[in-house]
Amino acid sequence: MKFIGMMLRLTVACLVVFAGVPILQDRFIYFPEKAAIEDVVSGGLRAWPTPEAFRGLVAEPAGSARATAIVFHGNAGHAGHRSYYAAALTRLGLRVILAEYPGYGPRDGTLGEESLVADAQQTIGLAHRLYGAPLLLIGESLGSGVVAAAATRERDKTAGLLLITPWDRLEHVAAYHYPWLPVKWLLRDRYDSVTHLALFGRPVLVVVAERDSIVPPRFAEAVYDSLAEPRRLMVVKAAEHNDWNGRVDERWWRDAIGFLLTPPH
Repeated sequence: MKFIGMMLRLTVACLVVFAGVPILQDRFIYFPEKAAIEDVVSGGLRAWPTPEAFRGLVAEPAGSARATAIVFHGNAGHAGHRSYYAAALTRLGLRVILAEYPGYGPRDGTLGEESLVADAQQTIGLAHRLYGAPLLLIGESLGSGVVAAAATRERDKTAGLLLITPWDRLEHVAAYHYPWLPVKWLLRDRYDSVTHLALFGRPVLVVVAERDSIVPPRFAEAVYDSLAEPRRLMVVKAAEHNDWNGRVDERWWRDAIGFLLTPPH
């Protein structure tokens, strides 16, 4: 009887864990920072498309834009923290949209893969209607998972894809950090970039931070290995997950954007 009682308690404990982890996973994956519109608009950035219909921030180059790049940021903070993309890419003649996620910055909405990917599709569609082609999509960390799914669904609108510190499947990163948990069965959000990009067929540039301890390089390399041509891998030497942008220069950005905008032979 003692054994049966112990097993019942263990079963109940397991059920509590399995029921609770999917609910709590948002607290481990998403770290949004809320802010008013006036607190995220700064410098050359303005609310996009309008303050009333806010979906992110936009910066225009000095002359006419030769392309539009939409940036989908990592899992923390808000789009206003990513102004370094606008500074680097407007110098190369690109219009830059720093897309904001539902539930981040000034935006209301639900956290989760389904919500973020559907919203990204809407952002891509709106940018294409407003500005036309070519349209480049940039995803960093969590943003790489979001954009891999959204870009595949909006393939006809996408000229190229830049994935910075991406993972192949979220469950692999989760298992790396929590090897004692059955993460494959506990995760609600999958962010399976390998599957999403299997038939993408557009230029994809994968950027690896050489010393990344959050998303180890092997997971980014697995994304690259799964891709069809045209593809390219760039390793930022000595970089960690969050400091890669301080280790690249204008020449690096010019090379990256040049690859994505070069018409296939």
